[in-house]
Amino acid sequence: MKKLGKPVEAQPDSKILDAIKSVQKMSKTTVNINFSDTQIAFAHKSDKELKKMAWLFGMMNKPWLVNVGTQFGLKAVEWNLPFAEATVRTTIFEQFCGGRTLLESQGAIDNLWSHKVQTVLDYGVEAKETEEDFNSTMNEIIRGVEFAATNTSVPVVSAKLTGLARFGLLEALNEGRKLSESEQQEYKNVLKRLDSVCYVAREKKVALFFDAEESWIQDAIDQLVEPMMARYNQENGVVYNTFQMYRWDRLDYLKASYERAKAGGYLLGAKLVRGAYMEKERNRAVEKGYKSPIQKDKAATDHDFDEAVRFCVERYEEIASCNASHNKDSQLLQAKLIAEKKLPKTHPHLNFCQLYGMSDHLTFNLSKAGYNVAKYLVYGPVRDVLPYLVRRAEENTSITGDMSREYGLVMKEMERRGLA
Repeated sequence: MKKLGKPVEAQPDSKILDAIKSVQKMSKTTVNINFSDTQIAFAHKSDKELKKMAWLFGMMNKPWLVNVGTQFGLKAVEWNLPFAEATVRTTIFEQFCGGRTLLESQGAIDNLWSHKVQTVLDYGVEAKETEEDFNSTMNEIIRGVEFAATNTSVPVVSAKLTGLARFGLLEALNEGRKLSESEQQEYKNVLKRLDSVCYVAREKKVALFFDAEESWIQDAIDQLVEPMMARYNQENGVVYNTFQMYRWDRLDYLKASYERAKAGGYLLGAKLVRGAYMEKERNRAVEKGYKSPIQKDKAATDHDFDEAVRFCVERYEEIASCNASHNKDSQLLQAKLIAEKKLPKTHPHLNFCQLYGMSDHLTFNLSKAGYNVAKYLVYGPVRDVLPYLVRRAEENTSITGDMSREYGLVMKEMERRGLA
């Protein structure tokens, strides 16, 4: 019998070896950021402002109080109850919004810029239904772009397609339904409004972020935004689409968008977020009997988000991206990738962003370390911004842990200052 030779050991796939080497290299890469430094995180807050923040976050740390308070607040403002709007304006509105107008927001913008934090302006009016309202929103977005062009610290204006188009029309487009004659005219008006804001943005050298929205209108949004990219991103990143990574199909969509941009000879503009409509999406999927577009768990979302960050940073010359996350690990990942690849921290295609009024430990420590970082600053009339404020309150209670973390950091700084 022929003697058997020594068993041949299985050799790892070259891609696996490359991935292992990359992880090992990343683990050795260090960046000089301390997200626990509350002195830097809250340097922009006076003692009085910090105390007020601690009180508000303490209230928001109680889910039952948030549930009762948001519903009562909505009704109180809707019914024009005495002092209702003023109470909202001096509490939750003041914490999460810049002001009722652009000029009223200038103080918040200047305060941020004094700490080298940029501003992404967002006119927070949404869910309108008339052509008059849509034209008004278009004009406000254009005013925002013109205002941004005069402020070095405001490189971006954000917008929602539902501020420029009727939700029902977007649903019809999403489903591929044949449009009626009046809907066809509506659609033409939407295209004119969209093209107008993108044209002004390019002329004024200001970027435009278009927010992601519910999955049952997102395909329509993508189909409207992508041609604007092809038209206006020939030289610079003007138009950005938003990719929600809590959806299991969005990483593939990001990669496909990049391939189309590459083939079309334009820059891909990509704002990366985890997402904001999870419960609504899951409930509707059950109600309508289709597969939920939401990832199976948080780990899957985190994986896809971080993969998207890697994908964009590795192609930073062809993708203008913004890491719009409140997750410390995802922010640190991008900082490490920039360091590992020896890229300029201030390259215009490598950006970070968090919501105004939240995650100051990320924003201000990134700024201190020299990165491009901005606050997403919502402004608008109090009653029109209420839906946004309700989402901020409901999404950031102690149920998710976000508000507990925020409250803990504020209290840590209160203790450091001897205020607690």
